[in-house]
Amino acid sequence: MLDTLVTTAAGALAATVGVLVGGIVTRRAQDRQWLRDQQLVAYQELFSHYAKFTMELRRAHGDQRGWDYDWGQWSAALMRVSLVAPLEVATEVDDFGRAINSFLDQVARGRDPLCDPVSPEEFEQARQAPAEAQVRLVNAIRRSLSSDQKGLLFGIGG
Repeated sequence: MLDTLVTTAAGALAATVGVLVGGIVTRRAQDRQWLRDQQLVAYQELFSHYAKFTMELRRAHGDQRGWDYDWGQWSAALMRVSLVAPLEVATEVDDFGRAINSFLDQVARGRDPLCDPVSPEEFEQARQAPAEAQVRLVNAIRRSLSSDQKGLLFGIGG
């Protein structure tokens, strides 16, 4: 009788421990998946804003017209990335932001597309630093999301 009780209690204890461990492992996996999903949304939003304002500036200079952009949305996108990005990605986002500031100094703050538009060649020259920073950022993001991802040698979009 004692053997039966010990065996039953051991089985119940093992099952309980298994359920608890399984719950902890599942919860951690769900937390990691949630964070990954949030990272992807934040990164997509950041690159979407970058592409939008770059295109708006390119068109403004090409058409010699005024332009407007909601810089609050860009700033909010940067803040969202800072909430979810791992350190390596956050460092590259900071470098990307500095390259964007230099670009904006050259084509947005320092030149008026109505009176003093930049040429397409000048625009592309100004865009080189952000384009290079974008590739480094994309590669940092790819590495952070999966160790199987290979780095890109070129930029796409932007």
